[in-house]
Amino acid sequence: MTDTITITDDRTGKSVTVPITGGVFNSSALRELDPNLFMYDPAYLSTAACASSITYLDGEAGILRYRGYPIEQLADKSSFLEVAYLLLKGELPNAAELEQWQFNVTRHTMIHENMRKRFVDGFHYDAHPMGMFISATAALGTFYVDAKDIFDSESFDKQVLRLVAKVPTIAAMCYRFSQGLPFVSPNNALSYGENFLNMMFRIGDDYTVNPVLARAMDVLFILHADHEQNCGTTAMRVVSSANSDPYTATAAAAAALYGPLHGGANEAVIRMLAEIGDVKNVPAFIESVKSGEGRLMGFGHRVYKNFDPRATIIKQTAYDVFEVTGMNPLLEVAIALEKAALSDDYFIKRKLYPNVDFYSGLIYQALGFPVDMFTVLFAIPRTVGWLSHMQELLADKDQKISRPRQWYTGSDERNYTAIAAR
Repeated sequence: MTDTITITDDRTGKSVTVPITGGVFNSSALRELDPNLFMYDPAYLSTAACASSITYLDGEAGILRYRGYPIEQLADKSSFLEVAYLLLKGELPNAAELEQWQFNVTRHTMIHENMRKRFVDGFHYDAHPMGMFISATAALGTFYVDAKDIFDSESFDKQVLRLVAKVPTIAAMCYRFSQGLPFVSPNNALSYGENFLNMMFRIGDDYTVNPVLARAMDVLFILHADHEQNCGTTAMRVVSSANSDPYTATAAAAAALYGPLHGGANEAVIRMLAEIGDVKNVPAFIESVKSGEGRLMGFGHRVYKNFDPRATIIKQTAYDVFEVTGMNPLLEVAIALEKAALSDDYFIKRKLYPNVDFYSGLIYQALGFPVDMFTVLFAIPRTVGWLSHMQELLADKDQKISRPRQWYTGSDERNYTAIAAR
């Protein structure tokens, strides 16, 4: 038996019945009733703007899967570049495919010298790294004459490879510029995570990347690689629907991520923990949140109404990192806050559980990243997810240039009045 939904227009008595597939029905039902009838859906809370086979997310059950693979398995057993291949190609690579993919990415990590000497050096000394990252990513496309050949699969694949390989280099370059440090070139002998940490923090010749920290970087990248149709991914799809080049579209998605309601959540967690300052202040803070005077950052999620599966993974990763770097003084505050919130009916009834942002900022701090870099660190792996969605959109025959409708609430027609008579 096929599930259906019947919609009746009470103005005319006309009804239309359409099938429900996977909890979704086609909006063409509304057009059948009345071509001038639109649904008002602020922030797209009830709208599926695309069909996608990339990421499955069940917020009620706390499930996240990439191409069908549970995030827990990927974070435990896989590498970021293997996950990147999975997201972009649809299947996990075999040994030969992975080796070739890793080789190709490693050999494309360099950026044009003019990017560093003429473009990046033009920023003010205290420019925000994320603002630089967005600008540099968009500018990168101007170095490749074939960047706009998005319907040539060979050319498009080349742009994808370039972006995946070069965004860590751009990110490290933006950081080094903001710190007044010399640029460190990519090292082809290192893994993706090792190379990024080396470009970020190398001072002198005796710097080596701790494998535990490199693995933590890989896990963080895996957890942030994609997350269904969030604000940044929606921006990527909207801009891509205009047939923009991948660099411009990625910059647009990164611009959406730059917003504090999207990619800046882990920064807010660090600031909250710093304001609490001490475990003894946690009870008072909890009460202030319950009375509406404060806000519990890093808890709850727009989609998850259960535990964020990434939060459990990242909590264990935090302990692995702290064994190497030493304990982050804010960790005790975080643990006490989590324990207090999870035992309080106020938060339990509202299904406010820790999300991925609650512990990720603590790890980034322990690794040595300043707060200004947190969103950039988010953008590096999410570039893979964004490009996967662009690739999917371009192959989807149902997709056209994005053009949502509006509900006009302004004035009716008015006649112009001369300025002297106003």
